[in-house]
Amino acid sequence: MTQVLSALATHSLALVVYPGLLTILVFGLAAESVWRRVSLGGWYLRAPTRERPSAVVATVALFAVLVAVQLAAPFNPVPSAERNLIVAATVLAFTVWAELALTVDFVPDPGLLLLVQFCWLLAVLGPAVQPESLRPQVLGNVLVPSLLPVKVASGILYLLCVPALMRMWPLAPPADRRSRPRFDTARALCWFPYCGLFATLFFPPSADDALGVLRFFGITLAVAAALIVAGAAMLRRGPDAVRGLYRRAVAPYAAAVLFVVVITSVLMR
Repeated sequence: MTQVLSALATHSLALVVYPGLLTILVFGLAAESVWRRVSLGGWYLRAPTRERPSAVVATVALFAVLVAVQLAAPFNPVPSAERNLIVAATVLAFTVWAELALTVDFVPDPGLLLLVQFCWLLAVLGPAVQPESLRPQVLGNVLVPSLLPVKVASGILYLLCVPALMRMWPLAPPADRRSRPRFDTARALCWFPYCGLFATLFFPPSADDALGVLRFFGITLAVAAALIVAGAAMLRRGPDAVRGLYRRAVAPYAAAVLFVVVITSVLMR
């Protein structure tokens, strides 16, 4: 009974505080505020309202928390043996699909968004083929030189896909006529899961100490900064250039990554 209560308390702490909801909110609000400053040219803060969270926000929040507890964050209360890449990837993918299903009128070019989603899944699952492990921290700790091309190629593909999945592209939703878009709470909830998952998959796990915390969040913040820069670059290029980039460049690059994954897997048998 004591072990059950202890496990319940540990998992509750992970879900609610760290690396769960509270961490997601703090990181996401900061990153989203910076993104709004870059993309809109101002902070545009408004007084908080007492509106209930929408179905989209509630769904995204639930999925984001489930992803966050799978990350190889230092001092994560969830034991490493209980974390799973499939859970993280599937739940984060469902975040996009849930938004698409619940707000289809506000989603620009949903077909292109799904194409990017499949490319992102390839970037996440590709490095797991040869190590034959679904534990995120194991994948991040794989330092075999022959697997380096797969990890580098997958990491680049990951970073190319996330700005679109977080709707940082300049494609205007057809039903959105607001001159000053409201604060995107759903996107704010996704910053930490996407950035933290990149740090987990493509970097060795950080130690459970102060330096480890600084290292993990330093990498996560660097990824967020890279996404903001990429999103700003897409805004400057315009919607036509962005559509062309994802259809004529990112999709073929994803096929090349798949080829590298297959060849690497065959050669290392």
